[in-house]
Amino acid sequence: MVIASAHRDLKKPSDLKKHSDLNKHSAIETRRAELGRFLKASRSRISPDEVGLPPGPRRRTPGLRREEVALLAGVGVTWYTWLEQGRPINASTQVLDAVAQTLQLDQAGRWHLYRLAEATPVRSFTVSEVVPESVLEVLRTLDPVPATLINSRFDIIASNSASEDFFWDWHSLPCIHRNTLWCCVTEPQARGQFVNYDDEVAYMVARMRAAYALHVGEPEWEENIRRLATLSPEFAELWDRHEVAGPQQRIRRFQHRRVGLMSFTTTEFDVPTCPEIRMVVYTPADEQTRTRLPLTRRRPTQSDPA
Repeated sequence: MVIASAHRDLKKPSDLKKHSDLNKHSAIETRRAELGRFLKASRSRISPDEVGLPPGPRRRTPGLRREEVALLAGVGVTWYTWLEQGRPINASTQVLDAVAQTLQLDQAGRWHLYRLAEATPVRSFTVSEVVPESVLEVLRTLDPVPATLINSRFDIIASNSASEDFFWDWHSLPCIHRNTLWCCVTEPQARGQFVNYDDEVAYMVARMRAAYALHVGEPEWEENIRRLATLSPEFAELWDRHEVAGPQQRIRRFQHRRVGLMSFTTTEFDVPTCPEIRMVVYTPADEQTRTRLPLTRRRPTQSDPA
């Protein structure tokens, strides 16, 4: 009887998958509902006069109406209503930024909005957990040459000051992705700053596709790919090509906002103590870039764009 009972308790693989799918669906629904509550609470804290709107008669609730948020953010009323109702719609980073600005969200609020809208990479690590201090010291001593530590998903693990200064105004708003690939395909101004954008983004996606072979089915990887493909049709198209690539020395050209055209040779170094983490070093590819590089350092009065 004990054996028979144990046998009945065993679940078929199909049952386990169905249970997992139900849990995932429930988590998604919960996140969407929380997003709606957050948006509603945020707009309730802003009075019409704060954004230059007349108060108008017969306001039954405090703050801005849905249609007013949509108008100020430059999005459709129906689309914003569905977003606040937690319906399954796609929200680009540009649109989320517009909503965040309209709702006057600070950095923490904007980050919260992005996470609830699944517009950020999934990250389950901290720098201290994955990178020895000795490696971080090497990274720092490469300054004044820009250098970063990234993993095979292009999450930025750490950067030296030269890299932080060079890319500090890459985004129209402060960066919340901390991922090289995400910062390219979700930033509207990236093409104007990344001169050989098409070649280099296709190469990065091919590198990520090659690394994916070691992570097929892993929840974090699958969720990151799903989110990025939802946000960026460009990434989805490149991902579907199934192109793969290995390490290469590359030339990357940037149109820096303050000093003009700059060209770098990127060289990668594996970190033996940190599987799948590599150091990417940007060395000037010509004398013009070498001369202009010091001009990209931030002055004491400069801070991240807000």
